[in-house]
Amino acid sequence: MKLFRAKYPSFLKLLFPDRLTHIDNDKAIYLTFDDGPVPEATPWVLELLNKYEAKATFFCIGDNVKKHPDIFRRIIEEGHCIGNHTFNHLNGWKTSASDYLRNTWQSEEIMTETSKQIKTTNSELQTPIYPLFRPPYGKIKNSQAKSLKEQGFKIVMWDVISGDYDREFSANECLKNVTENATAGSTIVFHDSKKAFENLKVILPQVLDFYKEKGMKFRSLKDVL
Repeated sequence: MKLFRAKYPSFLKLLFPDRLTHIDNDKAIYLTFDDGPVPEATPWVLELLNKYEAKATFFCIGDNVKKHPDIFRRIIEEGHCIGNHTFNHLNGWKTSASDYLRNTWQSEEIMTETSKQIKTTNSELQTPIYPLFRPPYGKIKNSQAKSLKEQGFKIVMWDVISGDYDREFSANECLKNVTENATAGSTIVFHDSKKAFENLKVILPQVLDFYKEKGMKFRSLKDVL
């Protein structure tokens, strides 16, 4: 099995203290979902979160928002937080700074435009796109991160990653990655993608049960902005 770190390396937290990983909160867990929205996974996730009265943060791919605008709007309408994950899921290490920024803003524009089609009098839903950015694969050059921060984005990494997207991991291994590493204040990475769904549909209900029994609340990142 290839090398995998469920926990975000502590030395990177020291090198980049301004990138969000763990949040000081002794009563909350922060669930995050990358790579959606897609019809194969996202509606199921939303239904489960609603069952547990849980809020989460969805780092959306702009191209998927363009393809599935109704699902994207549903995420917002149900009170979850939206973040940017580039338009085409770019690997920052393999992309020029100018192309990376252009792709990120392309995603931001399609998310903003799509959200405007929500008809509501709820003031929270009138500004649903938050200045949160998670780099695909966690791979971002310092120059790219610097430019994004200068343009108002908060770089969000994670505290614990489930590994649900990796076909080398069983659902049980993914569950252990989470429950043996995530504590109060952890930001946990899942993926609402077709590729990850086989693992996600097994582990997410168990994760919600596990932390609910510990008295934890499930919050979105807009609560800490």
